[in-house]
Amino acid sequence: MKRVIAPLFHDLLLPKGVIKDALYSVLRNAILEGRLAANSRVPSSRALAEMMSISRNSVIAAFDRLMAEGYLETRKGAGTFVSTNAPEGPLNGTRPLTHVTQSQSIDGQINPDIAALRPLWSESHKEASTHRLFTVGVGCIDLFPHELWGRLLARIWRQSRRELGLHTHVAGYAPLRRAVSKYIQATRGVNCDEGQVIIVNGIQQALNITAQALLSPGNEVWLDDPGYNGARGAFSSVGAIVRPVRVDDNGMDIHDGILQYPDAKLVFTAPSHQFPLGGTLCLSRRLALLEWAQANQAWIFEDDYNSEFRYATRSLQALQGLDKHQRVIYTGSFSKMMYPEFRMGFLVVPPALCEQFMVTRYFSDLCNGYLEQAVLAHFIEEGHYASHVRRIRKACFERKASLTAAIQEYLGEKMTVHPSDSGIHLVCWLHNGLQGKEVEAKAAQLGMGIQSFVRYCQRPLPREGILLGFANHPPEVLREGIRRLAAAL
Repeated sequence: MKRVIAPLFHDLLLPKGVIKDALYSVLRNAILEGRLAANSRVPSSRALAEMMSISRNSVIAAFDRLMAEGYLETRKGAGTFVSTNAPEGPLNGTRPLTHVTQSQSIDGQINPDIAALRPLWSESHKEASTHRLFTVGVGCIDLFPHELWGRLLARIWRQSRRELGLHTHVAGYAPLRRAVSKYIQATRGVNCDEGQVIIVNGIQQALNITAQALLSPGNEVWLDDPGYNGARGAFSSVGAIVRPVRVDDNGMDIHDGILQYPDAKLVFTAPSHQFPLGGTLCLSRRLALLEWAQANQAWIFEDDYNSEFRYATRSLQALQGLDKHQRVIYTGSFSKMMYPEFRMGFLVVPPALCEQFMVTRYFSDLCNGYLEQAVLAHFIEEGHYASHVRRIRKACFERKASLTAAIQEYLGEKMTVHPSDSGIHLVCWLHNGLQGKEVEAKAAQLGMGIQSFVRYCQRPLPREGILLGFANHPPEVLREGIRRLAAAL
């Protein structure tokens, strides 16, 4: 006796929308919910079209999709059946996922060093947009030379037919390495040749490559406190122990580091512009650090952070240029001068470490894309980058002065600007019990990217402070933003 199957299909109601998609959905759901059991026969396309008063072409289209995804199968001479091996869930991800709470265990092992970084990542990751007023770490995006860059890009693209695929060296595009080498020798006093230059995807990749190439679990690393938490994360992720070293107006306190952590394997420092305070590592400390590194066979990672954003004086000579024993790994980035998503930077590696770093680079990311490297090489070689730096430096000086004046006018009783002649953000110390987190939260309600100082500290600071970026907005916008913030506070 034949099994009666028609009533089920008469009861299937199609939702609004394209009929073939609606039929696919209701049939798939009926299979997943067990209303159409495995191995059960379904009506022919003609019969189902008549039952449901719809086009046969719509039924055929739905059947074809269900068969392609494994829900239905045809048997020669017998008809169409629900597959005995139907998927347990939809292939397009529309079925609600089972919620897993953080308290539930995770199958398998995870890297505990990475897991420990979740709070640090959560704090750094919550910024929504680089275009928010006062966002820290963003350059003059509004002054990026779009038309010039577009012309260079078009020219390189026209010439790229014979070039594509010829420049995949792990260290980067040779003309760009040569241009970077010449530029930093002339402007920063770096002692290198192009063979020591490795093009990377920004400072964070430079840090990760260095950590993988040089550090083992348990190695100690000096990091300014307060200091750059991206470096803290990179070193911690390989199991290194990050040791906080005191900072003052003369940069990292080298004597404090030597006294407390004499066996460190690596030192992270930003001698030209300490982040976030903005101090410059004085000459006596530079020489003491180089002498200690040589005596203890330690390495120095020099982040030349904001070296081109100096307003009262010329750029300082890099620490690497003073190094007679090849203990310094020097790095720089173009993102502050260009735009945040321009993930292009460089490492200058001591000759003895070149092969180690290239092997690490190869197995972490292979190489950079050709086009951006080629355009940047021409941008530097033809003098456009130097002109752009001068323009940006002038604009940032005006924006910094305007922001400082606005803070003194509207918020002078609540905060004091920390003196600095470089960088693209201001540090403000808070008065009268005002808390950095309080200001950060109030600013977020106004759509502003102000940061509290505490996020960059490993140890508690004796006073509260905030950071305000100023490079990405003209003076009048910065001034109006401070007026609004003052009213909210």
